[in-house]
Amino acid sequence: MKKLYTANHLLEAYIVRDLLENACIPARLFNEYAQGGTGEIPFTHTYPEVWVVRDFDYERGRTIVTAYEQMPQVTGTIFCLQCGEENPDNFQLCWQCGSGLEIVKEKFFPPDI
Repeated sequence: MKKLYTANHLLEAYIVRDLLENACIPARLFNEYAQGGTGEIPFTHTYPEVWVVRDFDYERGRTIVTAYEQMPQVTGTIFCLQCGEENPDNFQLCWQCGSGLEIVKEKFFPPDI
C-alpha cells in the first residue's frame, strides 16, 4: 500500500478516492476522522490521505490525480428554465426541481463548431 495523495479537506479526499475507484484502482482513506484531534496533535497530521491498495496502481493513480489537479475550477451559474433556481454550471439537473439543465446549456451556450 502506498500513499498517493494528501487532501486539504475530507471532501477532496472522497473525490480523489472515487476517481481512483472508477478507474478500478482500490483505494483507502486514512485520517478520515482525525480532524477532531486538531489542537491535540499537529494539524498537518490530521489531513486526509488517499492510499492505493496495490503498489502497481500507484503510477496510474498519479496520472489520475494530476489530471484532477489540472481541471479548471467551474464557478459559473445557470438558471433552471422550469423553476428559475440558480445552479452551478457543471450540474446536469436542477437541484431544486430535478429538471434537466442540458437543454438550457444547448439553448444559450451552443457548442463551438
